Amino acid sequence: MAKSPEEMAATMIANLVDKTGKTLTQWLKITKASKLTKHGELTKLLKTDYEITHGFANLIAHKTLEAQGGGPADKDSLVDQQYAGAKGGLRPIHDAIVEAVKRFGKDVEIAPKKAYVSLRRNKQFAIIQPSTKTRVDVGFNLKGKAPTKRLEKSGSFNAMVSHRVRLSSLKEVDKELIGWLKDAHKES
Repeated sequence: MAKSPEEMAATMIANLVDKTGKTLTQWLKITKASKLTKHGELTKLLKTDYEITHGFANLIAHKTLEAQGGGPADKDSLVDQQYAGAKGGLRPIHDAIVEAVKRFGKDVEIAPKKAYVSLRRNKQFAIIQPSTKTRVDVGFNLKGKAPTKRLEKSGSFNAMVSHRVRLSSLKEVDKELIGWLKDAHKES
């Protein structure tokens, strides 16, 4: 069974000394001394100046930003931030999708990120993203599925998914949408 993102990060942290010559604590001292505050800047510094592979540079950059912010963001607060302000009226759409997906089984992981929520099983099978003040986009990994008027190809929406559906009301969280989520869950 595939590891969760947290388990993968823990494995990478355990391998840091062997792969990079330094512990996470040592890397955090270096990145703190750099005074850089953006993920891309930190990653570039680590890859260019220290010749670290992208995966380890990405991990160290994330851990640096967590440390600068006082620790990792709480999962509930990430979702609250996504639906703050003008997007607040979209929260019921998100909540209805999450409740439906939880009924798929105990193997479903709800993993909030800064801008979207990843729905995972063995791997990510869908995402929920409040894209505008009036629309939530649900992205699916449904390789080989022909698009329809409603289930469109992802295009430039998100490279991590093959299809998406645009939702602007709670009534659009219907059997058809849940069916696509179930199909994506089974394929993951």
